[in-house]
Amino acid sequence: MKICLISFDFWNYDYHIVEKLREKGVDAQHINVGAFSHRNFGERFVNTLSKVFLKKNIKHQRRQQFIKNSLEKLGHQDQILILNPDTLDKDTIAFTQKKTNRLICYLYDNLQRCPVDGKLDYFDKVFSFDNKDVAMYGFEKLTNYNYLAYLPQENQNPKLDFFYITSFDRNRNRILIPLAKKLDELKVKFDIFVVGKKTWKYKFKYLLSPAFNNISVKFRRKVIPNNIINQHYQNSKAILDLMREGQYGLSFRIFEAMAMEKKIVTNNPEIRNYNFYNPENILILEDDFSNLNRHFFEKPYKKLPKDIYDYYTLENWVDRVFEL
Repeated sequence: MKICLISFDFWNYDYHIVEKLREKGVDAQHINVGAFSHRNFGERFVNTLSKVFLKKNIKHQRRQQFIKNSLEKLGHQDQILILNPDTLDKDTIAFTQKKTNRLICYLYDNLQRCPVDGKLDYFDKVFSFDNKDVAMYGFEKLTNYNYLAYLPQENQNPKLDFFYITSFDRNRNRILIPLAKKLDELKVKFDIFVVGKKTWKYKFKYLLSPAFNNISVKFRRKVIPNNIINQHYQNSKAILDLMREGQYGLSFRIFEAMAMEKKIVTNNPEIRNYNFYNPENILILEDDFSNLNRHFFEKPYKKLPKDIYDYYTLENWVDRVFEL
């Protein structure tokens, strides 16, 4: 069987899907749109001018052609999975449809944030991680997946109570400073990282603010590799998960925490509706953080039943999506 993934794999999560398929003997390929970039400064400069004066993104157009050229080289596929098709033109999706027996879509962002404008009609199956979109559009519900090997808490010795890493997002990041101050008051040991090209603006703003003094928030322009992030997770008792505005699907942090038996602190109330929810493992933050306390970090993690844990593994996710 031949299966191809098409995605903008910023955090390198989709790579694990391809690896799992290959473990199952599938001829799996990945067209990583995010890996396509300008060849030199000249191309980047021309693209900038084109966007400003002609309102035309040359890089976007070249990415569409990159997808088509890659599919031509790979040949006909039994199944193709596109993750978040908002970055693809309708013409590109229509071209992709002709290259496969079964075209599948998985939405790991909500349609409010990443609208698809009539592109979903090309797909044989649409999965979504967002309860709101599932109810509104009739998609099939599918969470993100646990791609990590199981690492029980008794095999770890975390030095921190709390860890969080996030891409730059104005709505999420605005609560980090008051949250960090609350953690300091509780004498909770923590690390918080903000990653993205715009972090310098955020850093500059808060370095000039008295509220920022002695607050341990770290800024990184470049992406931190997953293996390094996972080392930080292992060194923490709990992981923070903050929603994007208007989004209620579960992020990968929830499943990374599951694999490493880490507690979760989140502002996503929808997590109560999942079968793995346990208030001893998961703290749903009040807006003013009034329910955040040291006791939550000090009590041990409660292990999940095996059947519940297995349901959220990548193995089960792959079998379900591709009907293996």
